[in-house]
Amino acid sequence: MAGMVFGLEAPMMTALQHLLDIPDGESGAAAGEKQGPTRAYVRDARAMAATPADVKELPGAYAFVVDMPGLGSGDIKVQVEDERVLVISGERRREEKEDARYVRMERRMGKMMRKFVLPENADMEKISAACRDGVLTVTVEKLPPPEPKKPKTIQVQVA
Repeated sequence: MAGMVFGLEAPMMTALQHLLDIPDGESGAAAGEKQGPTRAYVRDARAMAATPADVKELPGAYAFVVDMPGLGSGDIKVQVEDERVLVISGERRREEKEDARYVRMERRMGKMMRKFVLPENADMEKISAACRDGVLTVTVEKLPPPEPKKPKTIQVQVA
């Protein structure tokens, strides 16, 4: 079945579905040929594409607002990697009940993730996060602006 988006065929979704259907032991390419993206890369790309976010610059901070529906604070991780990469991730698991079966499942399950490169003036020691009604807000304080350097006056001596 072709990948469908809003009832229309989407070749990109078909390609992603095809990549995800490759069994773990198979590469899909002969030895020596260049291979496409790895399964982990495709999985992470799908998780990032499906996680909407807003980034706001405030006078003294940056605010990252990310939809994390159905996740509690224990299901969400906020980390800083490689000194300046903010990583927000979580996973929503399917609720399994023995006496019930799904007739239709439309809510997204699985991994959610976003990565942001923080600006130079972000204070890595002052990062906070709060989740309310399925919306996570990560606040990164700004470093104070550097003091303007005063010009150095050099006295001219008469010879």
